[in-house]
Amino acid sequence: MVAWKKRLTRLGRVEAMDYNYQRNGKKSPDRPPVLVATHRAELERVRAGHQGPIVLIGKSMGGRIGCHVAAELAQSGAAEHERPSAVVCLGYPLVAPGGAVRDQVLVDLATPILFVQGTRDSMCPLEHLAGVRARMSTPNELFVVEGGDHSLLVQKRLLEKQDLTQEEVDERVLAALSAFLDRWARA
Repeated sequence: MVAWKKRLTRLGRVEAMDYNYQRNGKKSPDRPPVLVATHRAELERVRAGHQGPIVLIGKSMGGRIGCHVAAELAQSGAAEHERPSAVVCLGYPLVAPGGAVRDQVLVDLATPILFVQGTRDSMCPLEHLAGVRARMSTPNELFVVEGGDHSLLVQKRLLEKQDLTQEEVDERVLAALSAFLDRWARA
């Protein structure tokens, strides 16, 4: 996420966060309620020092937990200015290890969302995501990284076949993200 933070600063102010388990050097994530509470506290901290729209952008689990925070805030009746304007998921982990589909939070979401997904991401098969997106009531968009894995990385042979570099792929993602922000989160 460090490389993405650097790219994202071209679009606006970026505040990165680590979950408690990461700060404590643990490999296993905290339980979901702890992750959500940590994410929500960080949002409140950032909100206190920032006027204007806030977008939650996360890679994999960070995107999923951002969705939970946005959904909880909307369901709790939080004021519009207390909620994120949009959510961006870079490699959403739709399918959990063991095969469970983590889709309910997406169906419950009331915040516009952009999914950035690779075609080789086994944690989010695009046909599964299409079914979930069809059930969602909130505005939702998808940017597909052809040949991308869960980290949005494209194999060298596929890059050569497409006559692209990974940097060019990442720039396309950034352009799609910027266009999404223009639609949903620019002040």
